[in-house]
Amino acid sequence: MQMEIIEAHDETTTLAYAVARIVYAETLAKSLRVVEALTSMIFNAANHDIKNIKRVISNSKIFESLRSESTRHEFLSVDASRRDFQMCLRVAKTMLHGNLPDTCCHATMFHRAEFLPSWAVARGYICDIDGILFYI
Repeated sequence: MQMEIIEAHDETTTLAYAVARIVYAETLAKSLRVVEALTSMIFNAANHDIKNIKRVISNSKIFESLRSESTRHEFLSVDASRRDFQMCLRVAKTMLHGNLPDTCCHATMFHRAEFLPSWAVARGYICDIDGILFYI
């Protein structure tokens, strides 16, 4: 049986794909736990307002993958039929419907453990999930 992905053009579906692409590029879908945490951080950073999610996910200061010189930038073009991307998409849709619990302890910022951005020096991280550190 051949499965075909049908892309709807409603705003929620488009936003879900955009969120999923960012989450995939930043986490490489390492685990469901980290995908849920980063997705809930996006929701927290948008102050629980779906309309602000677009602004959050387009901020290259938050998401390294949005910068063309980043090694993660290429992962924004992930094949939407990949299983790991589909996991990110399901989590993004759950978040957009208001059904994703806050699994990142109210965090609004993050970075991967291999980097220490200047903004993080004066803060203590509140949780570490699969090598991604989350901050309020």
